[in-house]
Amino acid sequence: MKLKKKAAEMSQRELARFIDYSVLKPEFTEEEIIKLTKDCVKLGCFNLCINPAYMDLCLPYVEGTDTKLSPVLDFPFGTSSTECKVEQAKILCRYPHISEMDMVANYGWIRSEKYEAVEQDIRAVAEIVHAAGYGLKVILETDALTEAQIRKACHSVAAAGADFVKTSTGFLTGHECVGGTPEIIQIMLDEVGDQIKVKGSGCIRTREHFLKLIDMGVERMGIGYKSVPVVLGLQK
Repeated sequence: MKLKKKAAEMSQRELARFIDYSVLKPEFTEEEIIKLTKDCVKLGCFNLCINPAYMDLCLPYVEGTDTKLSPVLDFPFGTSSTECKVEQAKILCRYPHISEMDMVANYGWIRSEKYEAVEQDIRAVAEIVHAAGYGLKVILETDALTEAQIRKACHSVAAAGADFVKTSTGFLTGHECVGGTPEIIQIMLDEVGDQIKVKGSGCIRTREHFLKLIDMGVERMGIGYKSVPVVLGLQK
């Protein structure tokens, strides 16, 4: 995406449109989720990224606003069968006021270099989601992958017809967590070109990092609720 101005010149409201406000911790109470949903809407973030169990809870607070819902699918492992992923997608597609869904690629398959299986898995979900008029973002879990695996997986995501390729869930354990670094983002941008968009997520916690990724061409970022006011310049 070619920007008309640098990220540092954008208003707080303009910057908020790059944000998927992440409310995904499984320990959140319903009261906490409602509070964070209201904050997301107040700031004008593009999406509220939410677990499927809370769609009914959050829907009333985003209706009639500029904020959409972006439920996660087979999160955070991506290891359900394709049939299970398709059924979950069908259920989520019944809801209104969704912009996109975030599904997790089977990154064990990516590590096993089963790229054809990865592509078929994503395509099956993409067809359901697109038929409902929504977009699909695919999480690779880049911290678990080599550079070569990231590059090849980007092509699988694009070939499958997804709309975004995304770095991380933020829930990976047993690996060094660096998330959406400029270096990883550049690799993904180089591989997908203009075919699909790139979403950065994981460890994007400073305003400098956030603005840099926008200037690089990232069209969306998953930002944790604690970091949203920081990247928007509302607090340090």
